[in-house]
Amino acid sequence: VTLAGSGASTYTWDNGVTNGVSFQAKTTKTYTVTGTDANGCVNTATSIVTVNDLPTVTATANQTVCYDASVTLAGSGASSYTWDNGVSNGISFLAKTTKTYTVTGTDVNGCVNTATSIVTVNALTTVIATANQTVCYDASVTLAGSGALTYTWDNGVSNGVSFQAKTTKTYTVTGTDANGCVNTATSIVTVNDLPTVTATANQTVCYDASVTLAGSGASTRSEEHTSE
Repeated sequence: VTLAGSGASTYTWDNGVTNGVSFQAKTTKTYTVTGTDANGCVNTATSIVTVNDLPTVTATANQTVCYDASVTLAGSGASSYTWDNGVSNGISFLAKTTKTYTVTGTDVNGCVNTATSIVTVNALTTVIATANQTVCYDASVTLAGSGALTYTWDNGVSNGVSFQAKTTKTYTVTGTDANGCVNTATSIVTVNDLPTVTATANQTVCYDASVTLAGSGASTRSEEHTSE
């Protein structure tokens, strides 16, 4: 606040005020100036400075979230609020790095105050899934995740428990770490159909006759002899 007198030659203020020199107003007061003219005559005038308290601004409590989580920050205790770091009051945003956010609140008197909110961002865990594999129809397959604390697979798969693969599928594992942060990985199981193998037709021969058996529909053959 700057107080100054006029109408005289010199001015003296009470309460430690210097004429025309600014000072910080902390309480409501009446300030009196004594003016002296060229004839040495004096008179007084007063100026009342009413001091409004600053608003008590509060911000959303500090919080810890996972990378790219949705966060909403809001101020209270004032009439309008302005946040730094590009945040809008009460509007969610995606938190990517740990930051201290400051809100400036302005009340109906135009008085301002600030508050801060710290958003701590935990990195996502790096989840790894069993490598892609190619198997035959109905083969036993085991899928497992690593890099996190717990794992949940889609398509009815249990982590580390074998199952029979019947169709080609992409399996997704969701891993959750100790902070509750999650990430995903995928494993593709390609299932090849079983070959349609045919054998030489049944036949009836005499003892010690020459017989030729052959398979078809595959690449290699292994024959089993059954005698009665």
